[in-house]
Amino acid sequence: MRKLLLSFMLAFSFTASASEVSKENPYQMIEEAAKITFDRFAREKAEIKKNPEILKVIVKEELMPYVSYEYAGLKVLGNYRKEASREDILAFLEAFQNYLITSYAQVFTLYEQQEVIFEPAKPINAEKILLVGVDILNGDGPAINIKFKVRKFARKNDKGKVTHYDWLAFDLVAEGISLLDAKQKELRSILAQNGVVKVTEMLKEKSERKIVFKNDEDIQAKLKEQDTGE
Repeated sequence: MRKLLLSFMLAFSFTASASEVSKENPYQMIEEAAKITFDRFAREKAEIKKNPEILKVIVKEELMPYVSYEYAGLKVLGNYRKEASREDILAFLEAFQNYLITSYAQVFTLYEQQEVIFEPAKPINAEKILLVGVDILNGDGPAINIKFKVRKFARKNDKGKVTHYDWLAFDLVAEGISLLDAKQKELRSILAQNGVVKVTEMLKEKSERKIVFKNDEDIQAKLKEQDTGE
């Protein structure tokens, strides 16, 4: 799971401000947004070293506009959402988003400016779901191949008429492993035993974890302490 999350964060660090990169073409979106995000990371590197919590801000502002956490969260809930109230579902989705922000921000500390090769854009026909591939070169080791799973979402005006379509990511497959599938397996057993409200409380606690850099000798101890509350 840790390697999967690393691949996910490295790849999704290619996203950027929603106002600067179009979501109309998933291939172009990923490649164009990469430059913006890397520029910001380099520009704020000194501040990030002093205060790693800035990574949460970067993830929220540069990553989450391109992730449909609502769609992913509802897929995680599955049929369990039928047993919950609308208020409980909304609270879960908010906690799920914050949990993703913290998780990705922590993995972002492992980023070391690896070279990235983008999959050439392909014609988009009537597909609603696409896989967009990216290779992350890892020094002398084998390249990490990841595939964004993106979906086309219709955007409507106040009269219910579709005005345009946006492509947003909702899953990522790294080395044949789906992040969303892994998260479903992790949370659904807890959902079955404790319900949506309890899982929401758990996600809120995990989202409050502090970001720790990998070169901290006590990183594993600190992360364990934050997870267990010891």
